[in-house]
Amino acid sequence: MKIAEITGFIESVAPLAMQESYDNAGLIVGDKQTEATGALICLDVTEEVVDEAIGLGFNLIIAHHPFVFGGLKKFSGNSAVERTLIKAIKNDVAVYAAHTNLDNMLLNGVNSKIASKLGLNNTKILAPMSGNLRKIVVFVPSSHAEAVRNAMFSAGAGCIGNYSQCSYNLQGQGSFKAEEGCNPYVGTIGETHFESETRIETIAPKHLVSKVVSAMLSVHPYEEPAFDIYPLENSFAMAGSGIIGTLPQPEDALAFLQKVKRIFGCGVIRHTRLPEKPIQKVAVCGGAGSFLIGDAMSAGADILLTADIKYHQFFDARYPFILADIGHYESEQFTKELFYELVTGKFSNFAVRLTKVNTNPIKYV
Repeated sequence: MKIAEITGFIESVAPLAMQESYDNAGLIVGDKQTEATGALICLDVTEEVVDEAIGLGFNLIIAHHPFVFGGLKKFSGNSAVERTLIKAIKNDVAVYAAHTNLDNMLLNGVNSKIASKLGLNNTKILAPMSGNLRKIVVFVPSSHAEAVRNAMFSAGAGCIGNYSQCSYNLQGQGSFKAEEGCNPYVGTIGETHFESETRIETIAPKHLVSKVVSAMLSVHPYEEPAFDIYPLENSFAMAGSGIIGTLPQPEDALAFLQKVKRIFGCGVIRHTRLPEKPIQKVAVCGGAGSFLIGDAMSAGADILLTADIKYHQFFDARYPFILADIGHYESEQFTKELFYELVTGKFSNFAVRLTKVNTNPIKYV
């Protein structure tokens, strides 16, 4: 099995188009056409992790954090990133990262994993992406409308929330005149032809548009199908930042934070003043999620669990809303488990291991 098969599957779960503009998700080093000998899963790529992969005889590392974010001008080994990169290249170890694209997914995403660990119900994206959807409109002879719809749906179009195969269909009459050199499906060259047609409207995430259009063209009978693609500002409920959900029963705020500390193995939790009333609506964001403070409060969350909160940002949390920093590594550690479940669930006979290296650079006294 080639590395491309594994990374391609991960990208079907968390498309690279879903990553933030600053990110560097994808295959960072290595040849995707190389036969994979095994995959080591980690949160961060360090020299120790590369050594571990080499010792196992694995030539693929699957990480959450890209260890190369910006451009490198020198490869002299003077920094940890340079040394790690050099070691990976010298030993033919490929490194793949799924970062904010995995963070942003509602299904099988980093935050959905956190939510499941906390037992949250009725989960949804806290800050849905906008500008990610496209409306695709195609005109097709009514006799072929069902085949075209089904082809587009099979390629990923027509999903709105928990509904699939969504489309709008309008009957009308199309007209065209085939010029010399054409091979018309219906009509006569040189004569204006009128045909009973169906206007099919559906939507798709922008990263699936080319796939949906290709599927539509493969079954459309016309030599030159007429279709339009429109950008939409609608929010995309299946992707975005953070997740919000509810606890099965209200819980005392301090008891809930103590439970979080046990589940995530936190050395410490930094938080704002705790209210006397119980909490039930919980927002989460793995990694640095302080940019979601306003969204969490607007959504009626009782608490936001995230990391990397600055001192003055704690003032932004209006009582009785709780802002809690549980640590960056701690909040994202179960991403390793998520990767493992995804890869082994798809490739049951492929060697996959979780790293034994604790890459958390922060220690607590």
